[in-house]
Amino acid sequence: MAPLSGVTILDLTHVLAGPYASHTLQDLGAKVIKVERPGTGDDTRAFPPFVAGQSGYFAALNAGKASITLDLKSAPDRALMDRLLPRVDVVLENYRPGVMERLGYGWETLHAKHPRLIYGAVSGFGHTGPEAGKPAYDMVVQARGGVMSITGEEGGPPVRVGASIGDIVAGMFLAQGVLAALYDREKTGLGAKIDVSMLDSQLAIQEHSIALTAATGIPPGRTGARHPTITPFSTYRASDGFVVIAAGNDAMFATLCRTLALPLVDDARFATNAARCENNALLKRLIEAVTLGQPVSHWIETLESAGLPTGKVQNMAEVLADPQLLARHMVLPVAENAQGTRFTAPGNPIKMSTLPEITGRAAAPTLDGDRQALLAWLDGADAF
Repeated sequence: MAPLSGVTILDLTHVLAGPYASHTLQDLGAKVIKVERPGTGDDTRAFPPFVAGQSGYFAALNAGKASITLDLKSAPDRALMDRLLPRVDVVLENYRPGVMERLGYGWETLHAKHPRLIYGAVSGFGHTGPEAGKPAYDMVVQARGGVMSITGEEGGPPVRVGASIGDIVAGMFLAQGVLAALYDREKTGLGAKIDVSMLDSQLAIQEHSIALTAATGIPPGRTGARHPTITPFSTYRASDGFVVIAAGNDAMFATLCRTLALPLVDDARFATNAARCENNALLKRLIEAVTLGQPVSHWIETLESAGLPTGKVQNMAEVLADPQLLARHMVLPVAENAQGTRFTAPGNPIKMSTLPEITGRAAAPTLDGDRQALLAWLDGADAF
């Protein structure tokens, strides 16, 4: 039995933040009923890449969920929604604040009718504050939340982080909130509202930027791949690519110097981490004068043999073939769907002794493809 076996989630979210949260909870054992717009469904059904006309993006986030289409302004569909609500544990939504209230499904209304129901909302700016109603996308909150101000090469323009961390981090916090609310309900018998803002979530992940700015009054700038407060902690050029060297303390730096035959341990310019940060550009040149002489594979073997944290900068094709990730079931096949199409999706990074390992994912749902099964469940069937 997975930890969330018996938990059912009614997921009204679309695109990324909300579906990422329900995907995470599904990996922990919950069943997810995905509510989509009639006709078009989740926006990501139209996102590339496509295999036989179907979105691999949609499949990776929604594999194994059940799909039903509902128009919450339609009387028959509202009647069906009202039948679903007493049967589920959690409702997730990512509409702009106020939309659910106008539809008659806001937190106060639902809590009065279904006191055990947990209500999870994710939005760009949250449900309170002067800008609560503004729309947002991933890049907007990466910019507004300061992440883009520290991303990119020194002296260059601000750069969006390649992964959609504005959405994904908010989805992770939403999943954490749902888990806390489920635990709290065991004690109180009552559900709770979870209000997660994408903008809040960007601030919450910036530990060093907050500390630096609060302590010095000076906001940090872009430092490329280099860590702003630890040196050497960056990418370094080898003869055929880049290798990461992360010497996080004085002892590791001394080991690195011995490994690279660099006589720098007693050099005052590099004797402490603060000094190394101050002289990071010079230290990078001295290290690369050595690392450029050999390929990445040589340095990975050499640095690992010395016990130093290191890694190759891999492209995604290399990542999907990485033996460590494959051994931990982090690259999973998505089962063939009704159209005979197969996809690949990431595995579950949460490994628990009480959670069966996921070695493959069920097919992504066709739009409204589970309506009859869900109706049968509402009429008394054991499962959908």
